[in-house]
Amino acid sequence: MATLLKRPLKLALVQLATGSDKSANLSRARSRVLEAAQQGASLIVLPECFNSPYGCQYFPRYAETLLPSPPSKGKAPSFHALSDLAKEANAYLLGGSIPEYETTSDKYFNTSLMFNPKGELIATHRKVHLFDIDIPGKITFKESEILSPGNKLTLVDLPEYGRIALAICYDIRFPELAMIAARKQCFLLLYPGAFNLTTGALHWSLQARARAMDNQVYVGLCSPARDMEASYNAWGHSMVVDPNAAVMTEAGENEEIVYADLVDGKIQETRKGIPLQGQRRFDVYPDVSNGKITFEEG
Repeated sequence: MATLLKRPLKLALVQLATGSDKSANLSRARSRVLEAAQQGASLIVLPECFNSPYGCQYFPRYAETLLPSPPSKGKAPSFHALSDLAKEANAYLLGGSIPEYETTSDKYFNTSLMFNPKGELIATHRKVHLFDIDIPGKITFKESEILSPGNKLTLVDLPEYGRIALAICYDIRFPELAMIAARKQCFLLLYPGAFNLTTGALHWSLQARARAMDNQVYVGLCSPARDMEASYNAWGHSMVVDPNAAVMTEAGENEEIVYADLVDGKIQETRKGIPLQGQRRFDVYPDVSNGKITFEEG
């Protein structure tokens, strides 16, 4: 059985409290990321929309222009803050997501940026599935009123460790992304996400455990902290789930950092005990990982 995780990795999820002041959000993120690095984390994750409030009314106001890359500090202060922070922390840093404005298309995106310990950008993921829901009497939200979707699946090779997959929040509800990533040898699926009090209570933990169980890989979900005075109330409960679908660590509602130690042995043990990889019937149904898959933005 192939080794997916070359050596143990300490993962940190920063459940950050954010507000309306972008500079303050970036400063708070820096403090918490450095705290995680001091605790030995080599891969640190921030939540969805970590630099701004979450909501369609906020996306244009807080959006940054990321292309052409690298952007100027004036047009993308969060990009440069993340780059500098990854280098200062000497860790891989997934900058949750930020609102992005693309001048050439006049479109807005919900975009994740990942940097290596040298501060170099190594991956960009635009949210593929937009959060458009209407649950009567509970919540109506339509990201598509402002945002456009990304058009690719994002896999990232970390040379010292192995391959991971990046997606954002609502992307987790579409298991095809996770199945493809796992069959492309990813050991970890990361989802910065801001579920709300309705969908969080229903499906946050369930989705994390389901993606882990189906694919026998680690899954990490990183939420903003809950703020009941904000216009959108995030669920919180950032968590890491192991390949056997057990919750390894889970935050509460407030700002905190949760940690998990990932090892290849757990993946191997799970797959040996329940050997799904050799039991799938692609003579009966198709293998989505062998279909037409887009890995570059068109």
